[in-house]
Amino acid sequence: MLTFFSAGTGGAPPPAFLLTGTNFKCSNSRRLTIWAGEFPDFLPKQVENIKDPYARKLASRIERIPVNLSKGCVMSSCVKPKEQTEANPVVLLHGFDSSCLEWRYTLPMLEDAGLETWAVDILGWGFSDLGRLPSCDVASKRDHLYQLWSTHIKRPMVLVGPSLGSAVAIDFSVKYPEAVDRLVLIDASVYAEGTGNLATLPKAVAYAGVYLLKSLPLRLYATSLAFNGLPFSTCIDWTNVSLTL
Repeated sequence: MLTFFSAGTGGAPPPAFLLTGTNFKCSNSRRLTIWAGEFPDFLPKQVENIKDPYARKLASRIERIPVNLSKGCVMSSCVKPKEQTEANPVVLLHGFDSSCLEWRYTLPMLEDAGLETWAVDILGWGFSDLGRLPSCDVASKRDHLYQLWSTHIKRPMVLVGPSLGSAVAIDFSVKYPEAVDRLVLIDASVYAEGTGNLATLPKAVAYAGVYLLKSLPLRLYATSLAFNGLPFSTCIDWTNVSLTL
């Protein structure tokens, strides 16, 4: 079942590592990790400056779980469900250069409705540990999501993709239809013919463009346009949420 929407989207300790040559894998052993403050210690320090209570609460629930890829293990960031239900779980992706914090208002409402809800950071974005940087191309994002699903979720899911996350969700569903019970697309940003001439841009120019998209002035301007009439202080805070990556 495919559903379209046009709207804005408004833990367990990590496992130990086993080093094996130049690669590493996740072991099943566990160690106790105590956070010194309100948030997991792997989050950037800027998270302390966020005032939005919904963002702070969801940030405090972010954890890293092991996902084995062909070249080793990635400790992948996500928000896990508070409880498991009999219904198929809802798995929330996010948009371009974003994170699971994108769902700070929606996820609590889904949980209040009794849904088992995951918010997952797409490989290359969010708060996953990419110290041993894996490839983050389309195929790698697809494989990462599949390995996370097959290891930790293990049931057909309602996969939700907003904006560019819709492209990731569609690509995944085509490759692994057995993993997806329903597909929900929100303000889908997908291009059937690819990126055209943009694919030939020099790498330095492409990186400069991404850096510009991450800049405070542009993010602040985009937030003010998306939420007309938002108080300036709130606009600043919501921009800070998007800049904690």
